[in-house]
Amino acid sequence: MADILTELKARLPKDKEVTNINFEAANIIVYTKNKDFFLDNKGLIRSLVGEFKKRIELRPDPSIIMDMEKAEKEIKKIMPKEADISEITFDPQRSSVIIESKKPGSAIGQAGENLKQIREKTLWVPLVKRTPGLKSKIIENIRKVLYENNDYRTKFLNQTGKRIYSDWVKGKKKGWVRTSFLGGGRQVGRSCILVQTSESRVLLDCGINPSANKENTYPYFDCPDFKVNEIDAVVVSHPHLDHSAMIPLLVKYGYTGPIYCTAPTRDIMALLALDYISIGFKEMQNAPYKTVDVKQMVKQTICLNYEEVSDITPDIRITLYNAGHTLGSAMVHLHIGNGLHNLLYTGDFNFERTRLLAPASTKFPRLETVIIESTYGAKDDILPTRKECEDYLLKIIKETSKRGGKVLMPVLGVGRSQEVMLILEELMSKGIIQKMPIFVQGMVWDITAIHTAYPDFFNPSIRKSIFHENKNPFLSDVFTHVGSHKEMQKVIETKEPCIIMATSGMMVGGASVEYFKALAGNPKHSMVMSCYQPEGSLGRRLQNGEKEIAFSVTENRSEITKVRCEIHTIQGFSNHSSRSQLMAFLHKLNPKPKRIIVNHGESSKCLDLASSAHKTFRVETNAPRNLDGLRIR
Repeated sequence: MADILTELKARLPKDKEVTNINFEAANIIVYTKNKDFFLDNKGLIRSLVGEFKKRIELRPDPSIIMDMEKAEKEIKKIMPKEADISEITFDPQRSSVIIESKKPGSAIGQAGENLKQIREKTLWVPLVKRTPGLKSKIIENIRKVLYENNDYRTKFLNQTGKRIYSDWVKGKKKGWVRTSFLGGGRQVGRSCILVQTSESRVLLDCGINPSANKENTYPYFDCPDFKVNEIDAVVVSHPHLDHSAMIPLLVKYGYTGPIYCTAPTRDIMALLALDYISIGFKEMQNAPYKTVDVKQMVKQTICLNYEEVSDITPDIRITLYNAGHTLGSAMVHLHIGNGLHNLLYTGDFNFERTRLLAPASTKFPRLETVIIESTYGAKDDILPTRKECEDYLLKIIKETSKRGGKVLMPVLGVGRSQEVMLILEELMSKGIIQKMPIFVQGMVWDITAIHTAYPDFFNPSIRKSIFHENKNPFLSDVFTHVGSHKEMQKVIETKEPCIIMATSGMMVGGASVEYFKALAGNPKHSMVMSCYQPEGSLGRRLQNGEKEIAFSVTENRSEITKVRCEIHTIQGFSNHSSRSQLMAFLHKLNPKPKRIIVNHGESSKCLDLASSAHKTFRVETNAPRNLDGLRIR
């Protein structure tokens, strides 16, 4: 077994006073006591990166960096006033300082001049993070958890690196690749795919089926292929509960390895997991894990940016690409065995530019197998255009407000709700509809706050509006946060027209159900469903025309809610691809895959899309059931 650190150390000049070389996951960190070498290594590190094909970073040894108190004063001198610095946090173990700024561009300076000055004058390595435009408690708590557990994170990242490079070789490897579907096979919900190679076990997503009975809620953890202590890495495509809810349970069961995702996914995933615990408590149905497990999940999470290549096991390299589904949602590209096989897992994706996000990526370095979702994979899954949807929503709002009613919109906390917020803000700012309060409750507000921390993940037009025009539509005064039951009652009792956005979007609990109970009996009001409603869910029952809904009050008593309000469905706001978009995506994939595996759709939709893909592209297609295993190499 080759020791990459030994090889690297041998290539570093002895006079550069290298004190330590260790791992931060797949990254290799070199510490030096030589100030001049740290400030200018004359291209040596770059050449080593080219030789080893690994990310290598040079940092100063903690013994030569400026005292923290003096360094903070120096940083404040260097930072321009317009950067609006909210916090400066030092990480002595990594010789780095985190600078939180409301305007990171100003903090960084032209061509990084401000950061260069900080490095030269203090020897600290500066990292700039954006302060959320809306106060976000979850982001504050996550950053606090990471800062307070520096010792643990340092050891964890080093151990992760040791595992990644435990069998490091430069050449191409031989072997096999197999996938096992622990969830998401011919169903929407509990997505969970185990990728096995001769050397690695990687789990892609691990969610629940939110509308299923207890027996079918969780992935098949009792599958013979699945052993939690053998998992090398977990990758989360996006934070929706049907893809991420069971990650804390893996931690509770004893998973100690890394969890890879984008930073927005990490934050939203943690928030949704905590909400899942909270809802379970309120409904007297205990979640299978506790807050401490969510905290541990955060400590084990490693965040990657789009198109950042990173080794995650000895024989698997990962790259995340924009999926266009939610903020930070990712398609997962696995490069296996230095060229043995290349797998793309789409997760949920949208192959259409929206007001918030750019469309899903289609270009990859190499590609042999694609695992594609099929939520709207049937031939008759023809979604209306965005304009048609916006016009329909406009019509509903105008008609409802004219008769003095309220518009209730049950929404998913992440993705579609922010898209609708942008639409409503524009309609009101342009005077197309009368200005009225938009009450936002539940996860929607908290997740919107997270959105304000990561505008780099927005599409170019929104980024331009925020960065160059200083206009963030999410900060508009038309939005009002509803944070308590008392405030919720005021919204219900108000006589004025308004729009209410509340979770859950699938009507399986949360504020949206409470608002529905209060408003359903009045024909003045309207309810607009804009997200997928699974079979058996309250939302699907309302779509099917049920006029009486029974809600449990006690174990032995139910109350009947009569449905007299208008029920509307607008599918075109979906952040999933329509059938035509799924086929267009497969057509535009570059390079062309040799195998297409269809999952995450009702059985008929999976089979329909697989059949059409086979006929159109003349490649092998599969629509596996849960517990099916497929050898793909």
